[in-house]
Amino acid sequence: MIAKGQKINDRYEVKALIGEGGMANVYLGYDSILERDVAIKVLRGDLADDEKFVRRFRREAQSASLLNHPNIVQIYDVGEDDGNFYIVMEYINGQTLKQIIKKRKRLSISETIDIMCQLTDGLSSAHDSYIIHRDIKPQNIMILDDGMVKITDFGIAMAVNASDLTQTNSVMGSVHYLPPEQASGKGSTIKSDIYSLGIMLYEMLAGTMPFRGETAVEIAMKHLKTPMPSIRKVRDDVPQSLENIILKAAAKNPKNRYNNVRELYEDLKTCLDEQRKDEKRIVFKYPENEYDNENTVVTNNLKDEIKKKE
Repeated sequence: MIAKGQKINDRYEVKALIGEGGMANVYLGYDSILERDVAIKVLRGDLADDEKFVRRFRREAQSASLLNHPNIVQIYDVGEDDGNFYIVMEYINGQTLKQIIKKRKRLSISETIDIMCQLTDGLSSAHDSYIIHRDIKPQNIMILDDGMVKITDFGIAMAVNASDLTQTNSVMGSVHYLPPEQASGKGSTIKSDIYSLGIMLYEMLAGTMPFRGETAVEIAMKHLKTPMPSIRKVRDDVPQSLENIILKAAAKNPKNRYNNVRELYEDLKTCLDEQRKDEKRIVFKYPENEYDNENTVVTNNLKDEIKKKE
């Protein structure tokens, strides 16, 4: 834990602890050279001892620092000081999307679409730069008072691999948004971020996550096996065009999802148009149950790994 008043790299003065997570602690800091407030994310001690993780973390955080988009939190600096590995980022004075959902439950359709359009615009820019987030969830989305959306945690998210699903101290927040291909150990693509966006879109409109359970394994298996619930059974004001976006984004088979985030963005922009009022429910071209035969293997692997970490 970093003490208040401590200086990192003889430049960033720690003012207060503002967040604690499974992978890092976040501090409000002050950049004494550029004279501005910053957010400083410091890796947890046990992760800082893993040389392979640290190398990947630094490399990918430095790549993320090259991203420049109004809907992505800017990374200013990446470094190490006295054994503390840190990322210095733009300081955002706002709330996480998760906090907003907890307070207000369901969000309005217009507000949800606005948030999603900003998210997809930002993510599209990242994907164009060959950067996949891999951990899209409301906890990693900041909302400013003026409605501006900021995506956070690109550097740390990319330093995590599929095996980190088994860390029970951090998995429960992420497994609710976990693409089936990641749950089955197949790795991530840009379509993995799209799946997480679809789950989040459902949550904003419903006020609850579509797949819930007592354990990470149970939730992961629902992502693999359980059909996406209908948002229109929860909210009768949601048009079929918007439900179709959820179903297509969160399709279990990546072949049934949008090809890229820009396609999702364009679909969101027109989903409330008059000409789409009588849209039919989407019918997928490819089967959705491609993970059926992997059921036992995936479950056993997840159970074994989670048990090791408990």
